[in-house]
Amino acid sequence: MYLCYIDESGTADIPGTTSHFVLAGIAIPIYKWKNCENEINQVKRKYDLLQAEIHTGWLIRKYREQATISGFDSLNRLQRRTEVERFRRAELLRLQKSHTTRKAYDQARKNYRQTEAYVHLTYDERKAFVLEIAQTIGNWGFARLFAESIDKVFYDPHRAPNNIDEQALEQVVSRFEQYLNTKTTENMNYGLLIHDNNPTVAQRHTALMKQFHNKGTFWTRISNIIETPLFVDSSLTSMVQIADVCAYSIRRYLENGEDELFNEVIKRADRRGPIAVGVRHFTNPVCACKVCAAHRL
Repeated sequence: MYLCYIDESGTADIPGTTSHFVLAGIAIPIYKWKNCENEINQVKRKYDLLQAEIHTGWLIRKYREQATISGFDSLNRLQRRTEVERFRRAELLRLQKSHTTRKAYDQARKNYRQTEAYVHLTYDERKAFVLEIAQTIGNWGFARLFAESIDKVFYDPHRAPNNIDEQALEQVVSRFEQYLNTKTTENMNYGLLIHDNNPTVAQRHTALMKQFHNKGTFWTRISNIIETPLFVDSSLTSMVQIADVCAYSIRRYLENGEDELFNEVIKRADRRGPIAVGVRHFTNPVCACKVCAAHRL
């Protein structure tokens, strides 16, 4: 039995706020689940993040107030949190009293809420934490990565039968099913999809998976994947957070050429010999990125 944890990075809207949409699934055999959880928690504990969600996009960004606080890096972690929270309270009060728009106040509140678990770490420490998580994933020789990366410039919504996120799901499901087929011997190897709970897509993806069970995908029949995706709160499930790291790493590489995290997680791409069949970049046919090179090899 394999558990495939799924998360996305970027927006599926066209044009949206990102040039790419990435849906990634990291599959592990069920008997390795506890080991994986323990390894992730060990890294989290080192950075005082044991109870925090790994949300890579919010972790790897600079927080303005940390640069404003004198000697921030030399403070201990408790002092850093105290100083940041004091700064943020003052800033929210300032925004309330000033003539700025309500939008600016709401955006500040959102930024503070999404990053409050990480403010005791410097920017370099946060980057080091995510890199350690990526390296941990890269060392899981038993895990397999499946991902569909869609360049929205080359995606034609008038010709495609599905929305971007639906096409990505069909690709990930098909590759996971084909991987399970290669692992089948005398006994069937089954798989279960565990998806970050995005209310806007849960109903559509559930219906689409039911369709796959009845009719198959464009590429394969579904015999080994059981049930429809289970939608879970990513803040409570470390392994869905790992899928977030994978999806983010792929998107940031394709959009900005940032390959430090990418080079770690791509080690787990499902392969047939030298060909990385598990990860695809839907884009210009002459793309020279590492994903396309490995997929065409």
